[in-house]
Amino acid sequence: MEEEWQQLLKRSLKSPEEIARFFNLDAEKVRKVGRLFRVQITRYYASLIKSKGDAIYRQVVPDEAELEERQGAADPLSEDEDSPVPSIIHRYPDRVLFLVSHLCASYCRFCTRKRKVGDPGKIHPRDIEDGLAYIRNHREVRDVIVSGGDPLMLGDRKLEIILKSLREIPHVEILRIGTRIPCYLPQRVTPKLAAMLKKYHPLYVNVHFNHPDEITPEAARALNLLADAGIPLGNQTVLLRGVNDDPSVMKALMQKLLTVRVRPYYIYQADYVKGTAHLRTTVEKGIEIMDSLRGWTSGLAVPYFVIDAPGGGGKIPILPSYIQSLSDEQVVLRNYAGEMFVYPQVKDKPEKRPHVPPCYAYPFPSV
Repeated sequence: MEEEWQQLLKRSLKSPEEIARFFNLDAEKVRKVGRLFRVQITRYYASLIKSKGDAIYRQVVPDEAELEERQGAADPLSEDEDSPVPSIIHRYPDRVLFLVSHLCASYCRFCTRKRKVGDPGKIHPRDIEDGLAYIRNHREVRDVIVSGGDPLMLGDRKLEIILKSLREIPHVEILRIGTRIPCYLPQRVTPKLAAMLKKYHPLYVNVHFNHPDEITPEAARALNLLADAGIPLGNQTVLLRGVNDDPSVMKALMQKLLTVRVRPYYIYQADYVKGTAHLRTTVEKGIEIMDSLRGWTSGLAVPYFVIDAPGGGGKIPILPSYIQSLSDEQVVLRNYAGEMFVYPQVKDKPEKRPHVPPCYAYPFPSV
């Protein structure tokens, strides 16, 4: 018997013709976009759209601008080069990304994995056992991020088989799930699901909210179910033009996340994906937003701003320039309000100090 969330998913806006009618668009243009990347929008998420072109609309409704841009890359992060088996991306020393589902409840128009997501031939269930075997054979892997697509598109039984198999591998210490389900289809998060996930601690869930209007009572209920199961929740936001590239909007999102027990984790500079130039911002905009957060709101509400480096360089944190100058005698610092302060350097153990550039990309923990 189907659960409520599966019934709701079936009623999603799926065909180009249906989406064109719903949003009063040219059906042929929607079909052209749909040939490049799958289109689907849950009716729940569509109900959050207040006007054509608003922050919610821009994230999921196909745009002919996706066809016009010739720049960008199909695989901007060179994930395929770090994929020893089809379901595994192994870029960092002690952790892997494990792709277990090709499906999403709705399809983000800025998706990094457009080349794979929505295509069962690219992320196939038969590859899951190969991924498990790879993890078993690589004892350096202590942290597994279960991703896709969206892993919560799997039924409880299939998802539990994967988590149980991972938990039985002695050297795997931490399990993580990356999902946008609490945003797109919060009805999927049930007490039954939360109780199942609770069995596989330490388990973390990273969710994906980009705008404060996405944190609805339904989303709050889903997030609280997960938090009540003892699951630490983090949020990964993508910086998007016309969605959240406004300091006041981003601050409201970060503060609202904390009210539903989600810790802001990353703000990503949008990846260099083909067909997404109309959604990408400048890096300076991200730095401006970080400057508007640190000091102006709780430190709990301040995530890392990162660029996932094109070509597979990994996540590189970017910070506003708070150090104005640095010498053997002192450090001149700028605070959040633009005021200057001096911190005297220690003098009892002279040492050669490294050159510090005026803008910083510190090696904070990644992934």
